[in-house]
Amino acid sequence: MKSSRTVELRRNKIVAWVNAHGHTQVEALSAQFGTSEVTIRKDLAALAAEGLLIRQFGGAVPASGSLTALLTHPQINASTDDVGLNGIGKTASTLIRPGDKLVIDCGATTSTILPFLSDIDGLVVMTNALATANYLTQSEKEPTVLMTGGTWDAQSQSFQGAMAEQLVSAYSFDIAFIGAAGIDVNRGTTTFNELTGVTRAMAAAASKVVVMASSNKLVHKMPNLELGWSDISVLITDKNMRDEDRQNIENQGVKVIIALPNGEE
Repeated sequence: MKSSRTVELRRNKIVAWVNAHGHTQVEALSAQFGTSEVTIRKDLAALAAEGLLIRQFGGAVPASGSLTALLTHPQINASTDDVGLNGIGKTASTLIRPGDKLVIDCGATTSTILPFLSDIDGLVVMTNALATANYLTQSEKEPTVLMTGGTWDAQSQSFQGAMAEQLVSAYSFDIAFIGAAGIDVNRGTTTFNELTGVTRAMAAAASKVVVMASSNKLVHKMPNLELGWSDISVLITDKNMRDEDRQNIENQGVKVIIALPNGEE
């Protein structure tokens, strides 16, 4: 019988893997961690009960409500840094100037920018993610924090709907930081979730739209187009992006920034 410590470590790694890769099927997790699909389903059920993941589509998707665990748990933090997420967050923060007005969409990757905001003065930050707002209000150099309001969506752990879209549209932002469940090289960012209105409102209300996504999102085939490349200013990703994919995206007018794990470009 496996020890409780072994189970805990595997589950920590599952959370990190799903946060890094987005929606992941049970069979893929079984292959990745060398254990049975029955065991993986038990792991996912336990992690979903703790609010660390959301069960969906025969597997699991990230829960942005797990932000605190993601940022503070040593095993999870180390695993996410292996795929460059912390580097993406740090690189994204270098685009911000003191006094900027930001809007941050929900998602595990966009949340990696949060620890790097504490050294920037005078920020105004709107978000639809309750976990992001909670984190920012507890930071030492607390920015002005605005919530979108709207209808709570358990799948994305964020507020969505017409009210949220209207509130976002009433503001003007310097930068919108947006995540991506999937990336289509020819079209833009894609998602399983049909609730794309708030993300599109954030992009429309911002002077610069920055998508933060690991390169493995390029292999995710998802049906719903969220933002077309014409709506995106910058894509920040990791060093594993293929040169041909980078060139294809840059040919569509998007600046691609490759972040290393330590946050250096």
